[in-house]
Amino acid sequence: MNAESAGRAEHASVELIGAYARGDTDIAADEMWALEAHLEACGVCRARLADAVDCGVPAVASLVEAVWSGLEPELGTAAAAPARRRRRQPVWRSAWLTPVMAPWLAMTVGVVLIAMALDVTGPAGFGEGVSLLLLLAPVLPLLGVAASWSRALDPAYELTAAAPRAGLYLVLRRTASVLAVVVPVLLLAGWPAGVSAAQWLLPCLALTSASLALGGVFGVARAALGLAAVWAAGVMAPSLVTRSESAALDASGLPVWGLLLALGTGVVIARRGAYTAVPRLFR
Repeated sequence: MNAESAGRAEHASVELIGAYARGDTDIAADEMWALEAHLEACGVCRARLADAVDCGVPAVASLVEAVWSGLEPELGTAAAAPARRRRRQPVWRSAWLTPVMAPWLAMTVGVVLIAMALDVTGPAGFGEGVSLLLLLAPVLPLLGVAASWSRALDPAYELTAAAPRAGLYLVLRRTASVLAVVVPVLLLAGWPAGVSAAQWLLPCLALTSASLALGGVFGVARAALGLAAVWAAGVMAPSLVTRSESAALDASGLPVWGLLLALGTGVVIARRGAYTAVPRLFR
């Protein structure tokens, strides 16, 4: 069974369930992910897994039975917890945002507004040959991507690492949530600042895809922050010193950015199995 056949309408093979119950290490990562995701929704396969554990791994079955026999007498005497009202987080928010992403995205929006104000008012020479908003736009989404995959900033790191559906699906979902917030803000801020989206949108997407491609090797947060540092040293600093627009954002360089975007996307697709190792993404 692969990722495409993990839907509710089909069932995992008996051989795969048996190998999973025995803890075989030769199961492919994508098959493991697909099976665990399928078990969440399929009671039939969960029953087959229980039977496979009882028959194929008697030590595990006896351990579960021993634990249950010790807990069952106490469960009946345990006092029920008092009912309390809890605010449930909206489904769309918990599915797309981590707890730490909201303040970081708010900070990113604040940086955009400050850069726009400097471009419009023109203090310290901004707005005369160089736009601070234009220089920041390609790398601002990288800050949100880095924050969403920082182990130190994600209080739900252990839960994320253990989630069956963690992997490329989660990486793309978090990245899309960052872009969905930052890109519209940049578009709105670019209008009064005189910055066209044609100048920064393609470099922005190319750098974001590059951070995901490198994230499968170095960790997403490290890759995003590393690219942001390279951009700051190689593009922003020289442009601010010379008070001139960087050649990296010239219209003639758009084909290069398009090639980088295609290359990054291709690497992510080709190495999609690497994103199933969630702890590696948080490095």
